[in-house]
Amino acid sequence: MASSDCWRGKWALVTGASSGIGSALTEELAAGGAHLVLTARRRQRLTHLRKRLRTAHAVQVEVVAADLDQPDAPEKIFAFTSERGIIVDLLVNNAGVGSYGEFCASDLPRELGIVQVNCSAVVHLTHLYLPGMVERRSGDILIVASTGAYQGVPYMATYAASKAFDLLFAEALAEEVKRYGVRVCALCPGPTVSEFQKVAGVPEQMAAGMEERADQVARIGLRALAAGEHSVISGFTNWLGVEVQRIAPRRFVTYAAERLFRPPQRG
Repeated sequence: MASSDCWRGKWALVTGASSGIGSALTEELAAGGAHLVLTARRRQRLTHLRKRLRTAHAVQVEVVAADLDQPDAPEKIFAFTSERGIIVDLLVNNAGVGSYGEFCASDLPRELGIVQVNCSAVVHLTHLYLPGMVERRSGDILIVASTGAYQGVPYMATYAASKAFDLLFAEALAEEVKRYGVRVCALCPGPTVSEFQKVAGVPEQMAAGMEERADQVARIGLRALAAGEHSVISGFTNWLGVEVQRIAPRRFVTYAAERLFRPPQRG
């Protein structure tokens, strides 16, 4: 039985569902028979995705457009599911944003938006849906972090720090709620084929040849969650890189990352 079959006939809520890993997760879950609540900023993309998933997999799909950069968005999403009597058995906190460049010259609202989407919205949505799971003694939460969670990443400082928050938040909650029959897992992908690099402004050559397919990442995350893992690194190369970092001095790892990520114009 495929890991995504764990949620057959149940409802899954996926944030950031309109592209990349989020879209791949919806495809995998729908193929396994899960009903879906899709949320992201772009309603048109969500509508097209809903039509495709309904046609291909004969599952129920609901759409709620919401911008998690806005503090009231999690409440809006929760109200949407509550009003429709939808019991969310799987919460996928996938939505994420990033930026690339020198922090001192960065756009402050954008940096604060990273914290809002990657951290505050994750906490808020989890706090809204977790109590019901605990009460039912059943439920799952997948939080998409990053291999950047394991180190400081110069020129992507806020993004990497936000993903470190996601990783530690997920691992702590996983231990806290396992006695209630609730599973929590952090999925830590490396560079992935998606719009993230372009939107964040990361030069294409920095990830060239290193990117995993989004569908591979999605399957690894769902498999780990179904198996009760508290966190998982997607891809052997990414796993090996993190393991090497564990034995190297942290300052050396950050130094190496600075050399790797230094903007080209700095020489």
